[in-house]
Amino acid sequence: MRPLNKENANKPVRPERIIQFGEGNFLRAFVDWIVYNMDQKTDFNSSVVIVQPLGKGMIDTLNNQDCLYHVNLQGLDKGQVVNSLTLIDVVSRALNPYSQFDEFMKLAEQPEMRFVISNTTEAGIAFDPSCKLDDAPAASYPGKLTQLLYHRFKTFNGDMSKGLIIFPCELIFLNGHKLKETIYQYIELWNLSEDFKNWFEKACGVYATLVDRIVPGFPRKEIDAIKEKLQYDDNMVVQGEIFHLWVIEAPQEVAKEFPADKAGLNVLFVPSEAPYHERKVTLLNGPHTVLSPVAYLSGVNIVRDACQHPVIGKFIHKVMFDELMETLNLPKAELEQFAHDVLERFNNPFVDHQVTSIMLNSFPKYQTRDLPGLKVYLERKGELPKGLVLGLAAIITYYKGGVREDGAEIVPNDAPEIMDLLKQLWATGDTQKIAEGVLAAQSIWGEDLNQIPGLTAAVKADLDSIQEKGMLETVKSIL
Repeated sequence: MRPLNKENANKPVRPERIIQFGEGNFLRAFVDWIVYNMDQKTDFNSSVVIVQPLGKGMIDTLNNQDCLYHVNLQGLDKGQVVNSLTLIDVVSRALNPYSQFDEFMKLAEQPEMRFVISNTTEAGIAFDPSCKLDDAPAASYPGKLTQLLYHRFKTFNGDMSKGLIIFPCELIFLNGHKLKETIYQYIELWNLSEDFKNWFEKACGVYATLVDRIVPGFPRKEIDAIKEKLQYDDNMVVQGEIFHLWVIEAPQEVAKEFPADKAGLNVLFVPSEAPYHERKVTLLNGPHTVLSPVAYLSGVNIVRDACQHPVIGKFIHKVMFDELMETLNLPKAELEQFAHDVLERFNNPFVDHQVTSIMLNSFPKYQTRDLPGLKVYLERKGELPKGLVLGLAAIITYYKGGVREDGAEIVPNDAPEIMDLLKQLWATGDTQKIAEGVLAAQSIWGEDLNQIPGLTAAVKADLDSIQEKGMLETVKSIL
């Protein structure tokens, strides 16, 4: 088996136009895979320099392979099973700014450099007032980026054509807005000039993005078989699902510079990220939250099996298409396509997604993912959505604990105050008190849900039905 390096595998030389903060699995299976496709299918012709955001990381392993690695995509694509391996050749080099600070700063001096992309975890976009301009480097990611931008501004004497386009991929809503705010804080802290501030505002763009691809990471179980198939000793293989979506809140002139659409990729440049964020939370996370307790209490343990179950599958379809979809404001065809994509993801034959893993913190999840839809549905239709109400009753029943019909122990897990509340309420044995008590919990909902017309009675009726007939028969009764 050959080592994976540029002696044994073809590695094209392309202009370095992208600085990427982060060498983790997600960026390599998502952003670098997207850049690879753009290089293959358009005239984008760009390579990526990876900057390790922390003192310790994986760039040594990456550099040992000349920054070559394979992406293994698995899942369903329009009903067809896919299990592909692609050699990603777009990373020119990877550097550690903690030991190669001069090389890091020299990236700002390269005239062709145009993009900055990052994923430094949700905690990465934060203001650290202890950072100084002459740190080598600043501890925080926004601090490092401000150092780089300021050096570029000085190198090119404020040339407006030398600004950078910045796409943060951290999993926080309006990540670009937050990053921009933090850079302004460093400009103020370090007393950087008004001219630099003006150059940053006018020549650079920091754009909010939403990213979506499940990336399990290094395939430990299958790595020997993968290496055998590749005939390369690749220690940076990264596994991901087929589905990918990148929504970027930026004008069309930015889209022209980043021609992902011409490569047939699911990358959307839009005026506002908000409706797409709402779509993802509502149609992906929302069904997850309610299908999990309904499936588990029906004796089904895996998300894929729940989708394929003759009764639970219909319940999931009802919640997605008949209820939650009716509460969103994007075009119907777009929503239906996204929902079908979600179902393909739920049905991924390569991922055994345990429903119990989704049920941690179920009440707060319901509050953010399903409750808004329940309210909008009631407002628009004049009645409560039966699937979403049953989902809430199923969560309440799951938190009772005990054992399933097949003898499996039910072990709910949540904040101690929620666990204590449910224990006390179930101890009464009175489903009216249980429904009222859960719905009145301001600590969960921030309001009293008993005020929603008909909800208390509907939740009580579902709780009674689950106790008397079991979960599966209760689901059948609402289909």
